[in-house]
Amino acid sequence: MELLTETLLNRRRGFVLKHSGKPQRKDVPIVSMLFGLSIPPPAVAASPWFERVMTNSLDRLTRWLCGSFSNQQQAFENPPLYGHIHVRYRPLGQLAPRSMLIEQAYAIAPKEPYRIRVVRPLLCPEQGLKVMNYTLAEPQRFFGAIDDADLRAEIREDDLTHLEGCNYLVRDQGDHFSGSVEPGCRCKVRRKGRDSYLVSEFVLRNGSMETIDRGHDPDTHEQLWGSLPGPFLFERREDWSDELLPLWGGLMQG
Repeated sequence: MELLTETLLNRRRGFVLKHSGKPQRKDVPIVSMLFGLSIPPPAVAASPWFERVMTNSLDRLTRWLCGSFSNQQQAFENPPLYGHIHVRYRPLGQLAPRSMLIEQAYAIAPKEPYRIRVVRPLLCPEQGLKVMNYTLAEPQRFFGAIDDADLRAEIREDDLTHLEGCNYLVRDQGDHFSGSVEPGCRCKVRRKGRDSYLVSEFVLRNGSMETIDRGHDPDTHEQLWGSLPGPFLFERREDWSDELLPLWGGLMQG
């Protein structure tokens, strides 16, 4: 769900730029290794310390997502380029741990979301932090559920279909998380009568989020749709992370 600068991309690859302008490899801290820059040794991966670090990072990712975000300032400053959008995440305690409903809607039609999904941050032994992505059967049934606890409670695992190739691989960068759709060009999107695959990135901070989605042609890899001027810049307007605390047997209270 972002347009990352070359500097950020180089950091993600583990490079630093010296005055010569040539990228040089730098030592990757062990904590960075745990979140996808490299695979930790088996002895580290099996250690209680590793599990604590990963779980703390997973919980922080979940807390920072849980809330209501808006790009109002960006939309008002650049009305020809950016629509005013609300993106809201709320927990679903009846589903597997850390499951959240996500609803995206234009501010002019908040009760008619153009996208409704379920996401589930988790730890993957081979890939570290990962956000699973699910579509809902009959999504119109759950329009408005983000503000209706009773309607949210009706969502069941049987309503979910996993979106193959559309999970996000996430790295903990300390003061922020960066994520992108898993590689392979397998996240299929059909828009305006054309098939495409999704290239999506995000940067999440405690209180803000940047996202960018682009669709590319499966054969030529030409960009077909998506933001040209840059990422959407969202500020968190409401923090709902306290709603996580009593759920899943108090899993998020640690």
